[in-house]
Amino acid sequence: QVQLVESGGGLVQAGGSLRLSCAASGTILSINARGWYRQAPGKQRELVARIYSGGRTNYADSVKGRFTISRDNAKKVVYLQMNSLKPEDTAVYYCNLETGLSYYWGQGTQVTVSS
Repeated sequence: QVQLVESGGGLVQAGGSLRLSCAASGTILSINARGWYRQAPGKQRELVARIYSGGRTNYADSVKGRFTISRDNAKKVVYLQMNSLKPEDTAVYYCNLETGLSYYWGQGTQVTVSS
């Protein structure tokens, strides 16, 4: 059973920074990609950033140039560095792990950006 545990969320003023972490545990045979998604109240969950097994990354247009996804394969941790935060970045952020057969999700961590 794969488990994902996020940390690093919180309350920050606009223009500030936060770094989210997602630690994976359990038996993971092959990872296709790891990513971060977010869901704001009344909105659908959306992709924020994804990093593939080969290292390629992609980002939502709304966060390009402000957010950076990275990973530590040895520790099975993926990070999301969020800079120049805006009130519209307020959401619950979810960590995701994709294998060839399954998707796994963390429990989510709240990020609130005050204006």
